[in-house]
Amino acid sequence: MKFNWKKIIGASLLIWIIQSIVIFLTCGWLFNWVYQIEPIIWLDMAAMFTLTNTIAMYSASLLGAFLFVMVFNILYKGIPKKGLEKGIVYGLLVWLVAPLTGMITMPFYMTVAWTVIIYWLIQALVLYIIKGAIVGYIFKK
Repeated sequence: MKFNWKKIIGASLLIWIIQSIVIFLTCGWLFNWVYQIEPIIWLDMAAMFTLTNTIAMYSASLLGAFLFVMVFNILYKGIPKKGLEKGIVYGLLVWLVAPLTGMITMPFYMTVAWTVIIYWLIQALVLYIIKGAIVGYIFKK
């Protein structure tokens, strides 16, 4: 297995930046009304965005982007299609395994509104397609 560290690091950083912007624009502005649906279980903004929490959130997000790209690199030959389409297929497959199966069960063991879960699932689907397209484009052969 060949690791092209320039592509891995570049794709990871690009995914991290784009994902951060999309989440900021959607959760923090366009769809922030979703977080006002009862029950409200979220920290207030001041508590959520302390320096420690902000560093931890962005670090975890960067690690997630790096792992997303690393797994793509490892599974590259087994993913159907080529280029951009290969990345989109990968993004959809990862979404099916992680966000979909993880989030769909949340209301059964947590007090979270179904509207929030549906919003998160749609947001995750869009983000995983975008992230997949990015790695597919960067790693095209």
